[in-house]
Amino acid sequence: MPQVEIWYDIVCPYAYLGSTQIESVAREANATVSWEPFLLGGVFNALGVPSNLAASLSEPKRRHNAIDLERWAERFGVPLRMPAEHPRRTVLALRAILAADHQRVAATHALFRAYWVDGLDVSAPAVVRDILDRAGLDGAACVERASDPAIKGDLRRNTDEAVGRGIFGAPSFFVGDELFWGQDRLDFVARALARSSL
Repeated sequence: MPQVEIWYDIVCPYAYLGSTQIESVAREANATVSWEPFLLGGVFNALGVPSNLAASLSEPKRRHNAIDLERWAERFGVPLRMPAEHPRRTVLALRAILAADHQRVAATHALFRAYWVDGLDVSAPAVVRDILDRAGLDGAACVERASDPAIKGDLRRNTDEAVGRGIFGAPSFFVGDELFWGQDRLDFVARALARSSL
């Protein structure tokens, strides 16, 4: 069975948009999805680019990006609201996702929605706990495990692997060794999955 990997950070709106579509893309191809959280800021640091790229945009480009996000959200039929305080630190959220083990997908969707629809502060332990509780997980256990050295190491390894595999932004998708960047490349992901299933 073919597989697609999605590499993401909760802080990225385009990763949120991609996360709402990748499962349907995979279903169409009879493929599985591997969910791989990584620290986008860590990749930016490794590549020597500014951690807050949005702050470096010109005003016309910033306005266009805001409109572009609205267009993609409308195209995908999903809600999206820019949080009042963006970007927020997502280290805790990403570690909590890893701590959720077999419930990683549910944790991912819940935290993306909390950030990009509800505007919640996913850097706050009590907030992350409540988000995961509402999603049917044991939020307290996930938040507690997020501080475990093993979970911290998992996030570091994922981030290092992202750099090593040539990831430079989110969302990034892999079908085999082929990298696709952005929610606007899902058609190419679908084609690659179709080829890999032959």
